[in-house]
Amino acid sequence: MKERTLVGRSVARREDPRLLSGRGRFVDDIALPGMLHAQFVRSTVAHGEIASVDLSAVRHVPGVVAAFTADDLELGDITAQLGRPLSEYVPTAMPVLARDKVRYVGEPLAIVVARDAYAAEDGLEAAKVSCTTLPPVTSEEAALAPGAPLVHDEAARNTLVDVSLFATDGIDEIFASAPCVVHVESRTGRQNALPLETRGVVAHWDDREEQLVLQTCTQVPHQVRTVASRSLRLDERAVRVVVPDMGGGFGQKCVVGREEIAAAAAALRLRRPVKWIEDRKDALSASFLAREQHYQVRAAFGTDGRILGLDADVVCDMGAYSCYPFTAGIEPLMASAEMPGVYKVPAYRVRGRAITTNKAPTAPYRGVSRPQYVMVVERLFERAARELGLDPVEIRRRNVITDFPYTGVNHITYDPGSYLESLNLCERLVQDEGWYEKQAAAAAEGRHLGIGYACFSERTGYGSTAFAQRKMQVVPGFDISEVRMDTSGAVTVTTGTMSHGQSHETTMAQIVADELGLDIGKVRLHQGDTDRITYGWGTFASRSITVGGSAVRLAAAKLGDKLRAIAAARWGIDADAVELTDGAARRRDDTSEVLTYEDIADIAYLRAHLLPKDIEPGLAATATFDVFTDGTFSNATHGVVVELHQGTGQVEILRYVCVEDCGVAINPQVVEGQCRGGIAQGIAGALFEQVTYDDQGEPSATSFMDYKVPTAHEIPDVLIHHLETPSAFTETGAKGAGEGGTIGAPAAVLNAVNDALRPTGVELDHTPVTPETVHRALNPEAAS
Repeated sequence: MKERTLVGRSVARREDPRLLSGRGRFVDDIALPGMLHAQFVRSTVAHGEIASVDLSAVRHVPGVVAAFTADDLELGDITAQLGRPLSEYVPTAMPVLARDKVRYVGEPLAIVVARDAYAAEDGLEAAKVSCTTLPPVTSEEAALAPGAPLVHDEAARNTLVDVSLFATDGIDEIFASAPCVVHVESRTGRQNALPLETRGVVAHWDDREEQLVLQTCTQVPHQVRTVASRSLRLDERAVRVVVPDMGGGFGQKCVVGREEIAAAAAALRLRRPVKWIEDRKDALSASFLAREQHYQVRAAFGTDGRILGLDADVVCDMGAYSCYPFTAGIEPLMASAEMPGVYKVPAYRVRGRAITTNKAPTAPYRGVSRPQYVMVVERLFERAARELGLDPVEIRRRNVITDFPYTGVNHITYDPGSYLESLNLCERLVQDEGWYEKQAAAAAEGRHLGIGYACFSERTGYGSTAFAQRKMQVVPGFDISEVRMDTSGAVTVTTGTMSHGQSHETTMAQIVADELGLDIGKVRLHQGDTDRITYGWGTFASRSITVGGSAVRLAAAKLGDKLRAIAAARWGIDADAVELTDGAARRRDDTSEVLTYEDIADIAYLRAHLLPKDIEPGLAATATFDVFTDGTFSNATHGVVVELHQGTGQVEILRYVCVEDCGVAINPQVVEGQCRGGIAQGIAGALFEQVTYDDQGEPSATSFMDYKVPTAHEIPDVLIHHLETPSAFTETGAKGAGEGGTIGAPAAVLNAVNDALRPTGVELDHTPVTPETVHRALNPEAAS
């Protein structure tokens, strides 16, 4: 690997001048001649049979141009598949517009297209929908109850996934003979990913190219193209997806939505541009949600504090439909496969289920089940430490993986990490700031301070092999990159990943500039255009640098080989005797001999007759990269200090320490931004955010008045310390860094809260932890 000069440095974000000066271009900034605006008639009941959708009055509303139902557009359904038997997975078709039945409040029934957004809203009010209301299924208990109404007739007991991936022989005997068995039952609240930019699309037909063009904010442009072409029954060549700047995604935009396809169908039918922008009410109630999970887990320990076995039952409420392409299996399969995490668990049994309810469907959200199962496992270790009289950090020391590579009971091989080192350093940083002494002093004053830790890994760099193990029929994994140089010596690089705030324009340029010995200002990134990018799986699961960045480096290295070959041919020497530095090729034995990249490009493009016969004209190289192992594993330990306020029950975070190891940090400043943003979302899940429903399936948090989001006041400053264990499985040595903050925060915060509550004898295992809950624990006399 070349010596790093830019990789590993906090290079200023190249996107910032454009974005901070208001020169960014987002979907809602797009205005095309003759553009129409769309809104959706949505279901007002959670469960019902559709008798009729009457749009006759809608079409007479001033400004309304057209209105369409499912019957009008005749679109193909969106169906996500797993290659598992029906006993393990039941596929369910999600119509672009509901037909026959509605399955959640907010489900789209019809699209109204008008000259402006206001007229489209007026058109919605004229729609007449007749439904026969059915009993809604709004909870796990209701879904699994004998004789429960079925959300989908084909899904018995409202179960979409029921898989038992692991069951170690003799595990019952292990638990029966174990000197210490602890149990945790935990429920986590349903959340919204809340990207700053809601979903949206501008679709238009391009007569010259004979293409339907969708400009949309998605993390997975090629998957949107595939679904759109199939639903609209077009050749895939006839659909182009372009992603402008994007204001966040966090997983909510890594699945294919219905509204984008319906808006595209309307544009195709009308041959006029159609824009749809999701409002915040719909974003909170009818967009893809996440997280609602129920864990019942027990762990067996020896008297020395070493874990002997783990036994888990996981139920994930996936809402009304499977998301495409990941399916309803995304959360239970993730939890089942990876729950042992950073610990040496010798015996493991798990059952994972996905149930369907009359709620908006779920999509992956930053961390995907790992914040939940890490929280449960960390609670088990806290409980075992108390039962065995051990320090909660010491019991972790005795159990974390220290010898690598390590193949776990879950048949996953972990690459080298710094699990013990991060745990020890995090504890020392908390100690060195005197928080244990401050905790003791606070207790003497009758105040409630708590200190909590969470130790975890973040599996990243999922390749085709890892996704195939889930038996996905659409198998993500590889990435493709092209790096080409023009006659001025400037470089354009493409990637199949898609930035929605992760600074790809900077980090990918750092990789290319380092590889080619080029000024970073000479490198330009293209992403998010299905006509420019051969193919790509987009951005999710912290794959952008691990997989996409590796493809970029390989392509840049190939281009570098060609630059050296052309220079070597001009000098009559071997290519190995040529080095690339400072925008030029130089002879290693005589650095005064220089061919600038402009000189080489002049030969490659404008005087190709000078090229040797075995070198083709032009300066471009393409490379692919996939991870054929179980992936890479970043790791971290989080330490949190909280104070619980007796009078209000408020949880105040006094200190937050993060010791993280994502391998080679391409840009440490960007990594820290990822950590801080992830931690903020993890704290939100631990203490604030929850989507709730009444018994009729009506969402009760449809604005920020009801859906509590933390502000800068509630999010503490975070001390971040980097460790570096390079990965052998990526081209840059990098591991992923996108999700770790979110994964560790709920567990660390909950453990700190419970440490503060220890004198009360109350333990909390559910999130979000509300002020009301804390107040009752601190003031039992008031609760009684």
